[in-house]
Amino acid sequence: MSGPMALEPGGAEQDTLALRLARPDDRTLSLRLPGLGTDEAAVSLLAAELADRIGPAVHPYEVAALLEAEGLTAETIKDRYGHPNLFSLATALYEQVPRTFPEPAPAADPWRPDHVRCLLRGLLFALPGLAYPLTAPLWHPGRHAAALILAGLISWAWGQGLGHRAHLRKATGPREAARTLAAGAPLGAALATALAAPLTGGGPVLLAVAAQSLYLAAAGVLLVLAREKTLLAALSPLLAGAACLLRWDPGPVPRLGLPLLALLATLAVTAHALRGLLKEPGADGGGRPPLRWSLPYGLFGLAAGLLVLLEGRREPYAVIVLTLSMGPAEWLLYRYRGLSVAALRATATPAGFLLRSAGVLGLCLLGYLLPLLPAAYLTGAPPAPLLLLAATLWTALLLQAFGTAWPPAVICLAAAGTAGAVTALRLPPGPAALPLACAAAVPCLLACALRLLGRPARHA
Repeated sequence: MSGPMALEPGGAEQDTLALRLARPDDRTLSLRLPGLGTDEAAVSLLAAELADRIGPAVHPYEVAALLEAEGLTAETIKDRYGHPNLFSLATALYEQVPRTFPEPAPAADPWRPDHVRCLLRGLLFALPGLAYPLTAPLWHPGRHAAALILAGLISWAWGQGLGHRAHLRKATGPREAARTLAAGAPLGAALATALAAPLTGGGPVLLAVAAQSLYLAAAGVLLVLAREKTLLAALSPLLAGAACLLRWDPGPVPRLGLPLLALLATLAVTAHALRGLLKEPGADGGGRPPLRWSLPYGLFGLAAGLLVLLEGRREPYAVIVLTLSMGPAEWLLYRYRGLSVAALRATATPAGFLLRSAGVLGLCLLGYLLPLLPAAYLTGAPPAPLLLLAATLWTALLLQAFGTAWPPAVICLAAAGTAGAVTALRLPPGPAALPLACAAAVPCLLACALRLLGRPARHA
């Protein structure tokens, strides 16, 4: 060294790297000594980096947990940020970042419908009707229509009650539900055939009634077990027969053989499905539900069958449209439940939910009825009776889907009984009895739906 080093400010030391104490307003590169105050710039930079995770915190302790998760050690907190400990730095960050409470991510719709399954169910309700034009020349069903109608009504009512009971037994286990179906389906087919037998006169008509009853029993089992694709495959011979009818008369052997093959295939796949479920281990506990719980579902099935029958007497093609619409109707039942859950999350008061629930109900009902309007014109049927009947059935099914069975059963039975009595006795207003009965039933069903389903507790 050639001379003494100047120690006065402003000297030559400004040109060299100096060891200095950091000040808040010092913007030069510096080496800070621990314990000499906080580094506000470093703290602000950390706050900016973690703002999206610090903002939702409701207490500094949450920020402290976040800093620990980021791997900040006590030495780093003291050396880099100038805070004595983790909680001091967490408090500073909590105070510096404004509170933000973002909305939670939308939850998945628990009632998202299976589009293919719903469409298949509507098709499967109508597809068995192809058996009648195929076999009609062999046994002339027009002269014995009463036997087929009676057996069909009994099978439909029995199937509705049995399906509900099987769903109740599913809560105990699949084996218990299969046992219920295996015992109830043959009994329903035998009952329907026995009650309709006096109207058949024996011979081919009795065999046709028995075949119809067996098919409805087996198909009901497959639908309860959600085997729609299996049932469609079993009915494929009917599709082949219908395709033949469009071009030529297939003759008596295919006319009889194809429906018989479809029936045997349906019975075989039903037995196979039940056999597989019956092999599963049984569930412990769980007593059988009372039969009276399923009674209103059977009564509604009977009422619905009578209403559809009264419409089919005058407009058979409209009944085909109504049958096919049962698939979209089921899809809209799922959509109603999903939209109601969304409305429940979007409202804060019971009155607000009631208003939204009424809107959801009107939207779903309108979505079901609007496509039926052009379909009615295409079939040449008056739209009013078809739309009123469809509204009656859909609203009743909606109430049943939420476990409310007796009100729709009683209302639909009253409508069917009134319209049926007026039609049978040829009383005024004659053909207008059915639309008038449905016009009276729809407001009652809608009032029940708003009163029962407009409560948040039914959708929680």
